[in-house]
Amino acid sequence: MSGSSQAGLAEKYLVDDLPGAALVGARLNGILQKIEAGETLTSLAQAFLTSGGLNSLLALATGQIDRPAFEEVAARERSDRIQSAKDEADRVAAEQARKAEAMDVAVKARFAAMENDPVLRRKREARELRDRFGIGFIETEHYPRAMRLLKQVASVNRLAPEDVAWLSTEAVDCWTDALQQAWHRLEAEELTKAWEESRNPWDAVNASAHWRKADEPQQALEVTEAALAKVGRSPKPRSALLTTRGGAMRDAGCLTEARTLGLEAHELTPADFRPCTLLGAVSMGLGDLAAGHEWYAKAEALGAERRAIDQDLRALLIRSEPDARDRIRNYLLEQDPERFAWLRNWNHKIAATHRR
Repeated sequence: MSGSSQAGLAEKYLVDDLPGAALVGARLNGILQKIEAGETLTSLAQAFLTSGGLNSLLALATGQIDRPAFEEVAARERSDRIQSAKDEADRVAAEQARKAEAMDVAVKARFAAMENDPVLRRKREARELRDRFGIGFIETEHYPRAMRLLKQVASVNRLAPEDVAWLSTEAVDCWTDALQQAWHRLEAEELTKAWEESRNPWDAVNASAHWRKADEPQQALEVTEAALAKVGRSPKPRSALLTTRGGAMRDAGCLTEARTLGLEAHELTPADFRPCTLLGAVSMGLGDLAAGHEWYAKAEALGAERRAIDQDLRALLIRSEPDARDRIRNYLLEQDPERFAWLRNWNHKIAATHRR
C-alpha cells in the first residue's frame, strides 16, 4: 500500500494520531492491515492493542461491536489520547523550563560568588585593565609596579616623571600606544588647566603637543587659538604656538593652513629648527618633495637631530598612500642614497605593520 493509503487506513480506524498507524513495518500498521483484510488477530496482536489502550479497535476486530459503535467509542479514545499527549508535552516542557530556570539560578549564583571572591575579582580587574591598554604578558618582576601605574592612569591620575621613564625604558612591553595616548591626554588636560589659570603661553604650547600625541588635534587647535589671541608679538612663544598649531592643522589634514602657520613661525624665529621640520613634513604632504627635502635639511643644519627627522619621515610615510609613499622614498634616495639608506628597506608591509 502507498503512503497515502496507509494514512487513509489510520484515519479509517481513528488512530491517525499514533505514529505507528501509518508507518509501514510498524506493529500497529500491520495489525490495521490484518483487520482491513478481515484476518483473525493473533493473541499477541490482541495483547498489543490492549496494552496500547485501543480497546474499541480490539472489540471491532473481534466482532464485539459494530462499526457505528466503534466510531463513537474510538473517537472518544482518540480525543483522550490527544489530550493526554498534550498534557504530557506540557508537563515535559514545564519540567524542562524548571530545570533551565534552576540552571540559570545556579549559574547566576556561581557568578555572584565569583564576583564576591576577592582573588577572582582582582584577577578579572587586572585582565580588563590590561585589555583596556592593549597589554599582554607582563614580566613577573615588573607586574606589581606596572599594574599600579595602569590603575593610576585608569583613575585619571597623572604619572610621576620617573614612572614614565621606567615604562618607556624598562617595561617597554607595557608602554603601548593605548597607554601612551591615555597618558598624553592626562598631561594635556592638566597643562590646559594650567594655561587657563596662568596664561603662560608655554603651558599652552606643551598642552597642544600632548593633545596632538593623544590624537586629539581639535583640542590642540582650541588651546592654541586662545593662546595666540593673548600672547601678542613676542617672537619665541608666538613662534612655538604657531608651530604646534601648524602641527595640529597637519594632523587634521589642513596642510595649506599648516604651511601658512609654519612660514609665519619661521619668519619670527629663523634660527629655530622646529618650524623647518613642520614645513618639511607639510611640503612633502603637499607633494612638493624638493621643498620638503630643503626644509628638512635646513632643520638639521639648525640643530634638529637626524634621528628625530627620520622618525618624522617614518610617520609621514605611514600616513601616506602607497603611491605617494613610493614617490617620497624614491626622491629622497635619489637626493642622498647614503643619508636615507634606511629607506631601501621601507616598504608597504612595514608601513601597514606600523599603522596597526
